Amino acid sequence: MSARTLTIDHESCWGCKTCEVACKQEYDFRAKFLYVSEEGPKIASGEPRFSFHVHVCRHCDDPPCVQPCPVEAIKKREDGIVVLDEKKCTGCQLCIDKCPYHAIGFDEENQTARKCNLCHHRVDQGLLPACADNVCLAHCIYFGDPKEIASTIQRKKQKRVDRSSLR
Repeated sequence: MSARTLTIDHESCWGCKTCEVACKQEYDFRAKFLYVSEEGPKIASGEPRFSFHVHVCRHCDDPPCVQPCPVEAIKKREDGIVVLDEKKCTGCQLCIDKCPYHAIGFDEENQTARKCNLCHHRVDQGLLPACADNVCLAHCIYFGDPKEIASTIQRKKQKRVDRSSLR
């Protein structure tokens, strides 16, 4: 099975937070596995600018959260998706500090760690993760082959450069 990735083109993000809403809807508003932060305004070329950053599990090639789990509740699948099984999780929280992206949270009510499982229940049915299923108004969230995504983002950046040179 070929590895797939979730990639976010942060330069294109408008901060609309539809990805947050899609994630919450997918999980009946019980989860916040993804969130958008805002920086700014910063003055650039005499104009105020904002930047947005989508925070979500990056499903690392070598996930540092897997090894410390004493019950093997976190596993990396063949397709690259890093899944946390909340039913196996004992709530020790050892994985939380190991995540370099601060993408693992703790559910106080259930006493378990929680993270984005990349909607693997959808992916297994041939669907896209909820946040990448054409909900993003800026079209900056991609799921699929990493090389194809990188090529698509590069083409988008080139179009932006070409348009800005016309001004």
